[in-house]
Amino acid sequence: MFDFCGVHTKNGVQSYQLETRDGDSRPQHYNDMKRREFIKTSVAASTLIGLSCAGKQDRSASGQTDSKAQEYYALRVYHLKAGANHDLLHGYLEKAVVPGLNRLGIKPVGVFAQQERTEAAGAGEVRDASSVLVLIPYPSIAAFATSDARLHADPQFQSAGADYLQSLKTNPAFERIDSWLMLAFAGMPKVELPAYCREKKPRMFEIRTYESYSELKALKKVEMFNSGEIETMRDVGLGPIFFGQALIGSNLPHLTYMLSAEDQAGHKTHWGAFGQHATWKKLKDDPQYADTVSKIYNRFLVPTAYSQI
Repeated sequence: MFDFCGVHTKNGVQSYQLETRDGDSRPQHYNDMKRREFIKTSVAASTLIGLSCAGKQDRSASGQTDSKAQEYYALRVYHLKAGANHDLLHGYLEKAVVPGLNRLGIKPVGVFAQQERTEAAGAGEVRDASSVLVLIPYPSIAAFATSDARLHADPQFQSAGADYLQSLKTNPAFERIDSWLMLAFAGMPKVELPAYCREKKPRMFEIRTYESYSELKALKKVEMFNSGEIETMRDVGLGPIFFGQALIGSNLPHLTYMLSAEDQAGHKTHWGAFGQHATWKKLKDDPQYADTVSKIYNRFLVPTAYSQI
């Protein structure tokens, strides 16, 4: 009889070490035969495991993930010169980026501009008519890592985006791009679209960022959202679109999320209902969530005509 003693790798090749138990009276040829059978079975099992792992990697790279998997979000802010013509950027986003990403299975892609505001700006409110925000939801980190290379290898993308991609130094499409990589919250692992978004009815959005003074407190604020705050926002009609914990980008640690409504008046009403909700009152008075946020800034947005959110 044989005992399995371990797997050894040399030059990338696996070998299996066996030992004969003391007192085994079976003929040597029998033991040799069993050894060969054991090696064949072990190699076959290793091959199946390898194929299974490769299959999982392929599904991840192609965007095929399970329904509970948390998405990754890229939030980009394109800064343009004040008063500059935005047609070059919008043409690129509409005709090249959004359809190109969709061909890779990445959707819905949101593109937003500053909402016109007549009332005085609130505390922490950002207003910038010379920038465009783009939200891209990736089904996996592999999809995020490979999407740019796959886009630029796509002839349709190259053709549709040629004016932007080949713009001259004297006529740049943007001044700078700010970008953040975020992980969706477990309490809302994927983008959600209320009916008025799916039906492309008039709608507005509020994007909010909460900075924290420590990484631990930032994680506690994410936990607070997952423990009932997200569900309460759904209940009162705040129309949450996404929640993301910032992994890479400026001003870390922080989280960012987006709410929606059919109009500004409805959004204000929904916020009022949230402030009076019993779950919110319980959460905000819970000592474990004290001092989780050190700074809040927000911005009111409207979708472009070609936005998928």
